[in-house]
Formats: sequence, C-alpha cells, structure tokens
Amino acid sequence: MHDHYPEGTVRALLATDLVTEATRQALVKRLTASPQPPKFFTTSEFALLETICNRLIPQGADDEPIDIVGGIDQRLANNESDGWRYDVMPADGDAYRLGLAGTDETAQLLFQQPFQQLSDDQQDDVLLNIQRATAPGKTWEHLPAGRFFEELLAEATHLYYSHPLAQEAIGYVGMADVPTWQRIGLNELEDREPKLVNG
Repeated sequence: MHDHYPEGTVRALLATDLVTEATRQALVKRLTASPQPPKFFTTSEFALLETICNRLIPQGADDEPIDIVGGIDQRLANNESDGWRYDVMPADGDAYRLGLAGTDETAQLLFQQPFQQLSDDQQDDVLLNIQRATAPGKTWEHLPAGRFFEELLAEATHLYYSHPLAQEAIGYVGMADVPTWQRIGLNELEDREPKLVNG
C-alpha cells in the first residue's frame, strides 16, 4: 500500500472550462501522439538515447510509456531550440550526437562493452562519470561532459513532466488555472486539486 493520486484527474480537467483552449490542445496532442520513427537520430542513436533516458527516468512496465526520446528527436528534426545554450556547447544536434558517441566510448573504456549491453549498475556508473565530468574518452575533450548530462537531464525531465500522465502521477493540475488560485495557504487545496489516496 502506498499513497498515490487517483488516475484520470488531469484528463478529466481537460474536458472542463477550467483549462484554456490553448492549453487543452497542447496537452491533448501530447496524450494522443503516437510514436514516430526517428527523423533526426539514426536508428542506433535513437535506441541508445532511449536506453539512457530509461536509466535517468525509469518508467514502470505497467505504465503507459511517455515518449521522451521522440520529443527530443522531433525538436531536433524541426531545428527548434529549447531557448538557450551554454557558450561552451555546440549546437544542440551536434551536442547530442557527440554526447551519445561519448557515452558509448566511456562504456567501452570502463567495461569493454557498448552502453546498451551493460548492467543497470554499470550504465549508472557511466552516467555518473559523465555527470561528474570524470568520464574517460576523447569525445569529452571536445564536449563538456557535465554540461551534456545537465542539458540531457533537463530536456528529458521537461518532456516527461509536461505530459499529462506524469502530471497525474504527481497530482499536478496547474494547467487548470482559469479560475485562478485562491487557497494558497499551507495545506490548502482548491476543490479541483486531487488528494492523495492510500492503496
């Protein structure tokens, strides 16, 4: 038994006038999007990025999957920016390609296998070395490992938690903001905010 939020809270609110039309359209589009073949990444790059994202944000086997990598691929294929970039980093597409190559290079140097063939603990070790900028490999001489990890984690987290199913899991209903928020005191909830249930 564990505390959780009831299913369907965000989806139910999307059918009400508590959500603006623009927000409704954006969230419904995310809910109904079907997986697409990669357009920016190669098939092998796409699969490697999926494996990495599954370590960063594991999704339950019984959960409806949220397509994080498809969102990254679509943004890069459309040559869209996420709005900012460190001046030490190359363009986003180049950074992803280099970072993926560097991840496999580090996996080979540490464990003599490609990243996708490593155990979960070994994959986490590779990612921790990248995060700490201690990952071995020539690639990281040209791409700041820590910055690459930071940007990947930020985009993966953004894509995951901007999806209605992830928002339902954490009880987030901030999209239902048409009537504004009046109960802003400690432990106060609007009627439309879900309450934790046990079981």
